[in-house]
Amino acid sequence: MQSPMTPPTNRPQISIGDHVFLEQGGEEIGAVRGTKGHGLLVYVEGAGDFVVPVDAIRSARYGKIVLDADKLDERFLEAARHAHENETM
Repeated sequence: MQSPMTPPTNRPQISIGDHVFLEQGGEEIGAVRGTKGHGLLVYVEGAGDFVVPVDAIRSARYGKIVLDADKLDERFLEAARHAHENETM
């Protein structure tokens, strides 16, 4: 049994600046800016900040956060689909 001071070992390690993806091996859509309530504050390129619920995190390791699109609201998904539209070569 873990003591109350021992952090749970099953919690993903997430840091400010971690890259955010909608699928493993997909294109980066943004980055973690912090936490807000029971969620992550995620900056989506070209759209601004969104609060993503913790239960929408599919995996988090090596500075990469992969989200579960089925647990995200439509506004976030729409912003993610357009994250790279304003980029120039």
